[in-house]
Amino acid sequence: MTNSSKWYYRQGELASGAWEVRVDAENPPVTGWAHTGVRVATMSQDSQLTIPADNNERIVFILEGESLELQYKVAGNSDFQSKVLRGRRSVFHGPADFLYLPLNTEIKLSGTSRIAIGECPAKNLKPVQFIAKEDVPVNIRGAGRESRQIHNFGMPDILDADRMITVEAIVPAGNWSGAPAHKHDTYIPGKESHLEEIYYFESAVTRGVAKPSSSSPFGIFRGNSSDSREYDVTEEIHSGDVALVPYGWHGPVAAGPGYDLYFFNVMAGPDPERVWNVTDEPNQVWIRDSWATQLPDPRLPYTELNAKKE
Repeated sequence: MTNSSKWYYRQGELASGAWEVRVDAENPPVTGWAHTGVRVATMSQDSQLTIPADNNERIVFILEGESLELQYKVAGNSDFQSKVLRGRRSVFHGPADFLYLPLNTEIKLSGTSRIAIGECPAKNLKPVQFIAKEDVPVNIRGAGRESRQIHNFGMPDILDADRMITVEAIVPAGNWSGAPAHKHDTYIPGKESHLEEIYYFESAVTRGVAKPSSSSPFGIFRGNSSDSREYDVTEEIHSGDVALVPYGWHGPVAAGPGYDLYFFNVMAGPDPERVWNVTDEPNQVWIRDSWATQLPDPRLPYTELNAKKE
């Protein structure tokens, strides 16, 4: 059953069968949700997940674990093709391999990793695309306490998708992402896009710190209305939580003191062009100027190579 005003879901609330999280535009969690979806699952030994061919384009990757065996059959092909994706120690240890699959592709997954899939209804057939973890653009955005790490594997200049725009973000303990707050809910060519958005979150004790005997990793997510449409979310974030952004200002997102924050974004919308243009919240625009006198957080980038002994 859909809920017309529920925009934040705790771990387990969006579980469906073997999927720990499943947001599907065909079976929306909220009224009117139409352009984006996400799936998360923990694979076990000898288990297999299947996704039938449908109208969704998808990107598949490992959140945590060594490898994932993926078989796929694109429309018009009689045989499955295979691809092994390499993973990572955790979402806080740099990028993983990514595989983009177009609409009308049947998928079979096997392995022992925790995986994520971003998906969007599509109309145009695009080629299968593999992005090796070494080739994922890793950018440091902002400065000072607004420093965060972005994996731009699914932006329009990197991935040739039909509708979907996807990124990962890592926010070190005590830092903020999405500052200044911004929106993309009105199509203004060259200035702003109209994009629905999903956040999938994970949080952990910050890297390089011995895990305490008792902890509860957390962050904070904020979203609010930019016009007459109701949207007001202020929530404490934990691993496995999902935030939906139908419209309105969103951000900043804060990582709690002592806890690193990760999120996976999936964006898509009805615009005639696939582009990510945003409008900053007017009262927060000045924050960008403040970065000119600050250095990026020296803890970044978070990669496997520079991980401290844990």
